[in-house]
Amino acid sequence: MSTSTDSPSDNQAAAAQIAPQTRLDKILGFVPRGLSSHVHIIFLAVLGIFLVLLPLFGVNVSAKAELIGGNYTNVTSDLGACIAAGLTVHLVRRERHRREELERWFHEVHRRHDELQAAVDRAAGAAERAEAAANRAV
Repeated sequence: MSTSTDSPSDNQAAAAQIAPQTRLDKILGFVPRGLSSHVHIIFLAVLGIFLVLLPLFGVNVSAKAELIGGNYTNVTSDLGACIAAGLTVHLVRRERHRREELERWFHEVHRRHDELQAAVDRAAGAAERAEAAANRAV
């Protein structure tokens, strides 16, 4: 339900909340969780120790190991990507939780409004009956 007052950022946010449709979309949805997993971060830390710290202490790391594992800029940028992916996963979970809370709150307010409207209708009906009774008594 889009109105002419919707901004482009509102449309983008709504599009981002659409459930993945294809198998590729579902697979790509697991990438941030995989990148931010403890196992992946520990692997990158060990790789960083092997490729960055050991050479600083004079241990010779082969060129083939560096070619396959990368250098310190690769390892540190990978760690940064893991942190960013973890933050993204955290923000998505928090936003989903807030949306669920807001929906519960909205339904509760709607229920209370309906109860209040029914009470007002009953009071108006009672007032009309009292007025009619008072008019008959006069």
